[in-house]
This record gives sequence, C-alpha cells and structure tokens, in this order.
Amino acid sequence: MGLLVADIGVPTAHGVAVLSILARARSATGRVRLRLLLLGVSTGAAGVHELVLRQLTALRGSTGMLYAAIELLAVAGIALALGLGVAGMVVATGDGGTVLTWLRRLLDGWMIAGSLFTLGWVLLLHRADLGGDVLAALSDLGRVVADILVLGLLLVLRFAMRRGQRASVSVAAVGLAIFAVSDTLRIFSADPVVPTALPVTETCSMTGMFLIAAAPWLPGGDSVLGVDRRELPVAGVVAAFLPVVVCAVAVVLHTLSGDRLDVVTPVVGGTVLLALSARQGVVHAESLCLAREVATREDHFRTLVQGSSDVIAVAGEDCVLLYISPAVQQVFGYRPEDLLGTHLPLLIHPDDLPPLTKAVSKLREEYELGSHSLGRRVSCRMRSADGQWRHVESTISRHANGLIVNSRDTSERVALQARLEHLAFHDALTGLPNRALFADRIKHALAKRSADSAPPALLFLDLDGFKKVNDSAGHAAGDELLIQAARRLRAAVRAEDTVARLGGDEFAALLEGHAGACESRTREVAERLLSALTMPYRLAGTEAVVAASIGLAVATPGITPAELMRNADLAMYGAKAAGKGRIQAYRPQTHNNERPSSSILREDSCISPG
Repeated sequence: MGLLVADIGVPTAHGVAVLSILARARSATGRVRLRLLLLGVSTGAAGVHELVLRQLTALRGSTGMLYAAIELLAVAGIALALGLGVAGMVVATGDGGTVLTWLRRLLDGWMIAGSLFTLGWVLLLHRADLGGDVLAALSDLGRVVADILVLGLLLVLRFAMRRGQRASVSVAAVGLAIFAVSDTLRIFSADPVVPTALPVTETCSMTGMFLIAAAPWLPGGDSVLGVDRRELPVAGVVAAFLPVVVCAVAVVLHTLSGDRLDVVTPVVGGTVLLALSARQGVVHAESLCLAREVATREDHFRTLVQGSSDVIAVAGEDCVLLYISPAVQQVFGYRPEDLLGTHLPLLIHPDDLPPLTKAVSKLREEYELGSHSLGRRVSCRMRSADGQWRHVESTISRHANGLIVNSRDTSERVALQARLEHLAFHDALTGLPNRALFADRIKHALAKRSADSAPPALLFLDLDGFKKVNDSAGHAAGDELLIQAARRLRAAVRAEDTVARLGGDEFAALLEGHAGACESRTREVAERLLSALTMPYRLAGTEAVVAASIGLAVATPGITPAELMRNADLAMYGAKAAGKGRIQAYRPQTHNNERPSSSILREDSCISPG
C-alpha cells in the first residue's frame, strides 16, 4: 500500500496540481497569467524532482556517472522549483510602497532566510553526526528550505490582502505547510532511531498537492495582490517573531541532542535577532509616519467639510445621526451639536419618507451582496430650525457602519422651477390660466364626465369697449382694467370652476358640476359674470365703463375640447353681432346643409345629464 501511494499517488497529485494551475492561467491575463505560469512550471519542476529523487533512492549506495547525473538533476529540479516559485510570488505583488516598507520587507526576508539557514545547518550537522549521506541530506534540506521560504512569502502576501481575497493564498499556504511537514519527516526517516514514516509522508505530500491544485480557483486566485499596503495587521506583527522562534528552537534542540555546536549557528542566529530588533524600529517609524499622514488627511478633510456649502451627515444603521457638518447651521439653522443623536426620518417630510426608505433599503441589499454603488440620489423636504420645509437633494451612500448623507439645499431652484412652470401655463399679467392650461382643464373635465354626471359648460367672454379705453387712457390703464376684470371673474365663480385669459381682452370660464345641467343655472352664472364686468372700473383717478359679450356652449356626448371651444367662440361672436352686452348660447341649427349658427339661450330649457 505504501509503495502504491508513493509510486502512483504522489506523482498523480503533482500532475493534477500542474494541470489545475496551467488551466487557470489560460483564463487569466497580464501579470496574473504570468504568475500562474511560473507557479505551474515551479510545481512541475518539483514533481520532476520527486520522480528523480525516487530513482536516486533506488540507486543509493552505487557509484559512477549515472548516480552523479541523477543526483545533479534532483538538485537542479529543486533549485528550479524554488526559483520559479519565488519569482511567481514576486510577480503576484503589486507595485508601490515607501522606503520604510521596502526596508521592512528586506528585514523580513533576511529573518526568514537566516532562520531557514540555521535550521538547515543544524539538521545537516545532525545528519553528519549520524554518519549519513551528506549529499542526500543537502537535497532533502533543500526541499524543506524551499517549502518554508515559499510558505513565508505566501504568509506575507496573505497579511497584505483584503479579507475577500485571502481564500486562495490561505489554502495554498496550508497545502504547502503540509507538504513541508512531509519533507521534514522524510529527513528524519533516515535516522535509525526514528521508525519509518513513509505512509505519513506520502499522504502529506498528496494532500498538500491537492490543496495547491484547488487554490487558484478560490477567491483571490486571479487577482494581483496589493502588498503596497502600509498598515500591518496584528497577525502580521506576531508572524514576524516566527522566524526567530524557529531559529531558537533549532539551536536549542541541537544543543539538547548533544551534537557539536560550531560558530556558524550562533552567528547566524544573532543576525536574525538583530534583524528583528531593526524591524521593530522600522515598524515604529512607519507608525509615526502613518500617524502624521492621518493627522494631515484629517486636517484636509476637516477643511473641505467645514468650507463646503453642502451638509454632510453620518448616520448609524438605525439612522441616528452620529456626525453632521457645520454647514447645517447656515442651511437649516441648527447647531451641529443639537442634531447629534437625532433620528434622521424625524427631520424629513412624512410624504417624502417612502422614497428615502426605499433608497436606504436598496443600498443595504447591495452592500450585503458585495456590490458597492456610488450612492442613491433622493429629493425630499427637510424641516429647518424655523419650522419651514426646505427642499434638499441628497446623495446617500453606504459605509461599514451606516450611511453617509450629502445634502444640498435646492429650495431656490425648486421655487424657480415652479415659477417657470407657472409662467408656462398662466397669464403673466392677470395670473389666470392661459389658453394651453385652459384647454387641458377642458380635456380633463370631458374625460372624467360619466353617464350620470352633468356635462360641463363653457363661457367665452369679450370686453366691449376695451380698445377705446386702452387707446385713450394708455396701455397701463388697459392693463389695470384687465387685472381688475380678472379679479371680478374669479370672485364670481366657484372654487372648482376655472377662469382663464385667452389673450387680449378675451376671457373664458369652465363651469363643472351641475352648472351645465340646466340652462337657467348656466345663465345665472353668465349673468353674474356680465354684471361684474359691466361695473365701473377705477383707473388712475378716473372711472371707465365697459360691457361684455358672452357666448355659452354645453358639452354634448362625444364632443372634443377643440369643438367645445369653437362652439363657445361662435356663440360669443353671435352675441356681439346681436348688439353686444348680452349672453348667447350655441345651438346647432342645420337647414338645407347650411353652416350651423347660434341662437339666444332660453331660460326654461334644462339639459338632462348625459
């Protein structure tokens, strides 16, 4: 069983690892692809070394050129695997870093290399004291040194990565650690005191290779690792002592075993301790530099926030305000300290809470799914210190502990927009709806009419004698007359009715409800309007009297807004033609295919609904 695992299982595991890494390299590009290719070839070289080593073991004890050539090939295989593995790890890293960062990395490298050298030297001395094959021991130690060196690089990369990208390197590190245990056990298996551990070593080799084969397909396996991060986690600080511990343990075990101790071991171990001391000084210097940078950035941020006209707020997960910028006092009249601890929705208009709540919920869902958007823009009204509602436009973004709300006061813009919309649909002189808005009101009145409701009625009014007043008293007096006429018309109709100025001295009134049910009711409204318009006007100290001609049209089933307005217009011109200062209704009369004309409204005629 042991021979089956050794001769078939281990080479198969190496082959699977090589194929997996190379297959992952085909789907990658740029630096990631080069890194995977180097690691794949490195794993392949390690597999070749494994096969050659087995041949070397079979020929152990023999002499001649064949044994020397195979031994040289084994050493070349492990050297190639080590070189390509280290190159792959270097290619995996991103560019950047300060002088102190690179110095810390250099010291880390020497501590790892020094501790490995000490460990290897001690093991080599142990093998020599046992009278074993020193060349074979060097080959085995080369494997262990290569494993631990690449493992150290993997651990350094892991500490420099974000949490979501650590899976690939972590699994590769575990696999390589298991593989290193296998190589270490192989060294001690030559000791006659230690029983053979072949099944364990081969099982560890297979397990390590299979984990390395799976690593490239895990999160972080296809990304360039940014080791230019200057901050160092606690685990990274603790890991810096690991090489020193390894070095110390190797020296202590060598001493306790009674083996001879030469000058190399304490000298190299001492340099590792010195490197650790220097590294701690570099880390302290980095901390001071980072502290200064943080203070500078905080000052810069504070200057930007305090000088901004936008209100920047930070809220927790429960929407309680944790910070708000000083601009809130200029915009809303609050002191920043007065709003701390306030529930943000309490400041928002109740009608605007649903879109705000929806935006916050959407941001939370995206954050939980790992999608980080630029934020959601929401328009709402916020209560100011004087109790008024101010229009604001807010951009809401997520951060680890809650929300960032950047708000800008848009009250003036909203007021200007409302003013422009009002001017687009209202007469600038009188403030009444213009022709466009009036036509839209007619359209809605006709659309909402049901079979059981009364039809709407339409009145067209034209001031008789306005041109004479305008020409004699001036345009200012004429404008004042139109303004007073508009006020009288608004006062003479109900709130649900619509009065509009169509242009010049032409006005119109849309009567809804029961006004169109009976002609007598419609005539009452028309007479009230006529009476109001014919009363004297006080213009610049003088009085002016004008009359009015009114045309009336009642909506019929299927009539369009344009047809209803045309009918009222025809009735008005009929009233003017009949002598002005009167009311006339539109009645279509067709005789011998003649054009419809209008007739005088009869007071006793009622129009049934529908």
